[in-house]
Amino acid sequence: MKKSDVDARSVAVIGMACRLPGASGADELWSLLRAGVDATSETPPDRYGADALHDPRPGPGRLAGHRAGHVAVADFDAAFFGMSATEAVELDPQQRLLLMTAWEALEDAGQRPDLLAGSRTGVFVGNARADHLELALRRGPQAATASQLLNFRSLLSARLSHFLDLRGPSVVVDTACSSSLTAVHQAVQSLRAGESPLALAAGVNLRLRPDEGVVMTAAGSMSADGRSRFGDAGADGHAPSDAVGVVVLKPLRAALADGDRVRAVIQGSAIGNDGGTSDSVLNPSLTGQIEVLRWAYEDAGLDPAEVDYVEAHGSGSPVLDPLELTALGEVLGAGRPADRPLLVGSVKTNVGHAEAAGGLTGLLKAVLCLEHGQVPASLHLRTPSPRVDWQRLPVVIPRALQDLPDRGRPAVVGVSGQGSSALNAHVVLRQADPPRVRVKALRPRRAYVLPLSARTPAALTALTRAYAEYLRPGGPGTAHAVRDICFSAATRRQHHACRLAVVGASHEELAAALTGPHAGPVHTSQAADRYRAGLDVDWGAEFGKRGHYVPLPLYPWQTERYWPGDRRSDDGGGDLSSWVLREHARTGFDDGSTLTEIGIDSLARLRIVVELTKRSGREIDPEEFGRLRTVGELRAWTRALGAAA
Repeated sequence: MKKSDVDARSVAVIGMACRLPGASGADELWSLLRAGVDATSETPPDRYGADALHDPRPGPGRLAGHRAGHVAVADFDAAFFGMSATEAVELDPQQRLLLMTAWEALEDAGQRPDLLAGSRTGVFVGNARADHLELALRRGPQAATASQLLNFRSLLSARLSHFLDLRGPSVVVDTACSSSLTAVHQAVQSLRAGESPLALAAGVNLRLRPDEGVVMTAAGSMSADGRSRFGDAGADGHAPSDAVGVVVLKPLRAALADGDRVRAVIQGSAIGNDGGTSDSVLNPSLTGQIEVLRWAYEDAGLDPAEVDYVEAHGSGSPVLDPLELTALGEVLGAGRPADRPLLVGSVKTNVGHAEAAGGLTGLLKAVLCLEHGQVPASLHLRTPSPRVDWQRLPVVIPRALQDLPDRGRPAVVGVSGQGSSALNAHVVLRQADPPRVRVKALRPRRAYVLPLSARTPAALTALTRAYAEYLRPGGPGTAHAVRDICFSAATRRQHHACRLAVVGASHEELAAALTGPHAGPVHTSQAADRYRAGLDVDWGAEFGKRGHYVPLPLYPWQTERYWPGDRRSDDGGGDLSSWVLREHARTGFDDGSTLTEIGIDSLARLRIVVELTKRSGREIDPEEFGRLRTVGELRAWTRALGAAA
């Protein structure tokens, strides 16, 4: 296949973000991988009764692994997303974390959400759990309130599309543990077909109940100590994990034309089912895996022998791992020189098996390997499995950090995912071309405007501190030209109501201006004055010809804990109207504000009627409450209600 044809079909990874055990972002994930850290831990007591269920011996009603990969699930910036406290508490934390992680991925990609509104941007989410909804329904019929309609799994992608006003495909994909890699494949197909100009592909998996673990323990497929031992003779099964990951995808040619940062290139992908080639639907098939590998490299126009590294599904199963390694050796080992074995590893040995989000987690690791030109160690490998013909198959699992081979061409990496649905997925990535090195002009330095903004004053203060650290000596910002930093902040970030703008000709001047008075030259700018005043600024006139996009600090979330059953610290203060407004208003208000304007819609009114009935001890007439129009009317009505009670 000609390179021009390959590039025409290729898709760029232009942004990514994650919430993983031990890593709240891609940079933290790479640090964890380089250091060879196992980020799994004991199950927190607030998840479920793990202590009571724990028993390493297989049997009914037991949970083998007391250890797993965990992320913080209760913290959320409700105000940023226009939610009331009650909405945030009732909303599935998978939706909450997906919203924040997707926003970070778009910022990493330099894609302004406000400019994407109304576009045919697609959203593809791999997911196989609805634990939050199921736990609510277990509390009995009284818990089956109308608000639980918002926690159906189809709303995972729909919530994101609605908040960002994205009007392309919005799909939840469930193929078990290959779900998120299948979502990536579907996003690639949508981009290639011209259906979507941009796509978000995600994987979300939060384990809030033990049921699947109990079932897998009964089947003997759970790791006794919660550690994944990919390819090891002592591998004993599934080591579960939480995860949220998002990648932003765009056709390669469009990304290059738009000046986006290309983190890696998806050159091909394929999915396929084992069909009837295995003896049961739950047993994987060597034939099915071999076919999908061949289809993926045909799609990529690549000889499989050219692949440098594969991020395997690598579940730590004593049966599945040897089968996968054999398939990789058969397809990617054919014609491979003996002195260049295929490197194969698994991120699951670091963070656990993220189930429906496992493939996306592996993709994140693969992109980082390509960016850094290195492959981290796969952990917990002591004795290679005797079920793999290591002498015949040119496959090696790295036990230490090592460089990708320099073969005078972009490195190539594959990522595999397999589901108990018998759906196999494989994505082929290549290293992005290195960015052009900017040559500084030999002329006096010019001062530029650095605009910063946030939704709240507290967030703006936190963002200011982050930029000051970014710009100081040794900070990541010093690797980029001042003009590019200011251009990226001005044109590649959404501008919020709380604003700050400083002017400087160097990193030091900008950092000093952000942190307070300084002795350097004082620069003035009409653009900065307009920006601080909340007015529009013609950034094209400010920066002239198109600038170069560089990564910047991400939005600093102002999170609070939102969790069912928690008593909020301010729960008992004030009268009934104060409580209603505190828990249900999404914005600021005065007595003249209408309830609709502050986000008290029909669903919120239903919640409030139920809650007021409990608090007042009186039966509330929904029609009477429905006639209230303004905050002032609500205050008067609740005062009368309180007096009568």
